[in-house]
Amino acid sequence: MIEKDPLCAHRMRKITGSFAFIEHRFLRDGFWASLGHHELLLYLFLIIVADRRGLSYYSYDKICILCRICVDEYILARDMLIEKDLIAFDGRMFQVLSLPERAVPCPVNLLKTKEAREQHDPATVHQLIAHAFGGHHD
Repeated sequence: MIEKDPLCAHRMRKITGSFAFIEHRFLRDGFWASLGHHELLLYLFLIIVADRRGLSYYSYDKICILCRICVDEYILARDMLIEKDLIAFDGRMFQVLSLPERAVPCPVNLLKTKEAREQHDPATVHQLIAHAFGGHHD
């Protein structure tokens, strides 16, 4: 192993309370490369805010504000992280899961368009309006 000296010894990181960690194999085994920009942003956010068991209770509106993403981007990223077996979500609480054996590529490339997201997720504003007015509403 290569011996490494810190560049700024007076600024060495320390664990001083709660902390987040990411396994090195997240990068080495292709998980990083398997995530889109918003998926990666949401995943790293959930790691940072989670407790030692990977649990967090942040609401979607707070997540969207802090991550600077819109609701549709949040929903798509959340659903893809669930599909890729990286997180669990029960409607109010998240759990960052231990890494699966392999990185899972995105199974549904169609969900990248706004129209496909609206058709896929009943929680989008578009679908809620459509249901409120008894049908498809543009």
